[in-house]
Amino acid sequence: MKITILLQKDTYNSVKYTYYFVKKRQAMQYFVYIVKCSDKTLYTGITTDLYRRVDEHNSSDKGAKYTKVRRPVALVYFEQYEDRSSASKREYEIKKLSRNKKLALVDKKIFSEV
Repeated sequence: MKITILLQKDTYNSVKYTYYFVKKRQAMQYFVYIVKCSDKTLYTGITTDLYRRVDEHNSSDKGAKYTKVRRPVALVYFEQYEDRSSASKREYEIKKLSRNKKLALVDKKIFSEV
């Protein structure tokens, strides 16, 4: 947001001051997610906007190379974190898991919400 304030220097001159107010950066939330591709493989990633990212995987050039040739993808799992560092660490942990352990994680999440 840009705000211009005119201050009267004297009756004949005025000085123009421009202030830039930047919205206070709100705490950004990060998501670690798993999508299931059309060939039944799993892809794990990190994002700040789940809906946008899944849409990118399905219809944009911004999607990961891996998912571009395996469209459509479906979101099957996600976790929420307050900072990028924690989310990145968790993403790394999940990527190291075997396919069966990832599927168990997805199943556990589904059953814990029911």
